[in-house]
Amino acid sequence: MRRVVFNQKGGVGKSTITCNLAAVSAAQGRRTLVVDLDIQGNSTHYLLGHKITEPDATLAGFFKQTLSINLFGGNSDSGINAAIHATPFENLDVMASHPEFEPLQTRLDQRMKIYKLREALESLTQYERIYIDTPPVLNFYSRSALIAATNCLIPFDCDAFTRESLYNLLAVISEIKADHNPALQLEGIVVNQYQSRASLPQQLVSELVSEGHPVLSTKISPSVKVRESHSESKPLIHYAPDHKLSAEFRALHDEIHAL
Repeated sequence: MRRVVFNQKGGVGKSTITCNLAAVSAAQGRRTLVVDLDIQGNSTHYLLGHKITEPDATLAGFFKQTLSINLFGGNSDSGINAAIHATPFENLDVMASHPEFEPLQTRLDQRMKIYKLREALESLTQYERIYIDTPPVLNFYSRSALIAATNCLIPFDCDAFTRESLYNLLAVISEIKADHNPALQLEGIVVNQYQSRASLPQQLVSELVSEGHPVLSTKISPSVKVRESHSESKPLIHYAPDHKLSAEFRALHDEIHAL
């Protein structure tokens, strides 16, 4: 299972959702990998407590290798394995991001390397579950993630602007599915920062459900604990295992795996 967390809007909780679902998966005994395709490297820092400075020890090194392999030979598997780092949490690894993603984009697009991530992740048979964090824009890396994934989650943070962008997201996913990845399934919309007593979030979610969109039952509440867990580089089930948010992420994990 390769699950991508995708939204073209920033600040909707992609990295938080990715890392916390992966942490729950790993805590349940599943060998789990987080793939960080966001140039900001938030998932990498969240799980490791630091970013990786050497490009060849990140996904940037893997993508650079895909550009040179036809000219100089070599094994692309070595590049993907060099990007994997063990986290302090049992059964959980992260494939690190790097700022060098940015200058590589044009060359990767021109050389049509859009399927290379899928090929690489398919070779990592040691992992039962792979969670992919994406940048807040539709670019080479987010398209690569959608092509590599089997399942897709969309974070939704309960504001009118996010709702408007949701329709564009659904169109993008449908296009990728039709043109590049027929196995891709829209698994559900994750309602994040949900204030159950406020009228606007209730109205927006109700309207999405009435329109037939796959809104997941489990909703993630707002809490300062999220920022605290980021600061401590510990997913919530490790930072505050008895907190309401930890229970919500466990419930969300169980819901999507019951679908």
